Amino acid sequence: MKVSTASFLFVLATLVSAVNAAVTFDWATVGNPGNLGDRQYVQGQGSFGAVNYVYRISKHEVTNAQYTEFLNAIDPMGSKPNLGGSDPFLYTHFMFTNANGGINFNGGAANGSKYQVKPGRDNNPVTFVSFFDAMRFTNWLQNGQGSGSTESGVYTIGSGYSEIRNPSATYFIPSEDEWYKAAYHKNDGVTANYWRFPTSTHATPYSDQPPGSGSPTQSNTMNSRNDDGIANGYDDGYAVTGSTSTSSTQNYLTDVGAYTASLSPYGTFDQGGNVLEWNEAAIFQSSFSRGLRGGNWTCSSSCSIASPPLYSYTGTESEVIGFRVASAVPEPSTNLLVAFATLGLMIWRRRLG
Repeated sequence: MKVSTASFLFVLATLVSAVNAAVTFDWATVGNPGNLGDRQYVQGQGSFGAVNYVYRISKHEVTNAQYTEFLNAIDPMGSKPNLGGSDPFLYTHFMFTNANGGINFNGGAANGSKYQVKPGRDNNPVTFVSFFDAMRFTNWLQNGQGSGSTESGVYTIGSGYSEIRNPSATYFIPSEDEWYKAAYHKNDGVTANYWRFPTSTHATPYSDQPPGSGSPTQSNTMNSRNDDGIANGYDDGYAVTGSTSTSSTQNYLTDVGAYTASLSPYGTFDQGGNVLEWNEAAIFQSSFSRGLRGGNWTCSSSCSIASPPLYSYTGTESEVIGFRVASAVPEPSTNLLVAFATLGLMIWRRRLG
């Protein structure tokens, strides 16, 4: 394959940019393009989960550490800019004051480090993020993770309902079908076979502290609130505390991927429990709502069942809502160019040495 100097330099620059990227993801590749949608579990709401292309979805929810990198990159001076629209701020004080928020703000810190993850909370899912925040985060990823615009790239920010994914986007919020397929499809070809829960089972998951070794089935455990009325070490209330009582000072979130044996057939974690996740579905145009799926730590495991969609106002920021990102699969030709670029970089370094 002949690679022009311009192409080589472009891919080399892309490679260097990727190496230097502050935020990276572990990806699950979702194959079986052309699979049929699920009609069995959606109670007459059409079908969900049919996707006719291969894509990637992050194995984990976006974390406090990743979102903090984003905040410090686009607002290094800590000015908390008003970006306009119905949810103009990327940081809310609830991230600091609420026990389930994971990000502090320190105005006296050096530029580029004003936003700081609370101790021990790096790998908790970020919460108190609206659909606007999720769109701006993916725009930032698309635009190279620098200090540039958050207002376009994947989505041109507008009302919260009118935004449509740029067809050439590399990163994006999952569509409802993309999210549903990654969570529930059995990964068995172009079928309409789906599990009821995103832990590769039809059985209701248990609630237990991660990794779930105290429950009867470690591979079917999540961060949810189940109470079977028996003090047996699982299903005793909130997963983190094993109690049905709540405390305003308690963090009820678990690290992403902490339930190491509980994963979907495509290899994703926490698509049930922990936090609800935004998806692109635009629901009820007059109310500017977007889709949510996945259950959360305040709800029983049954909230994570394959079902008709949930939704909320696009400006909603809550201790039970986060998000994950999806990505296009790199073209094989691009991978080959990256290989050439890597080889060229190695040769260049050897010559310098």
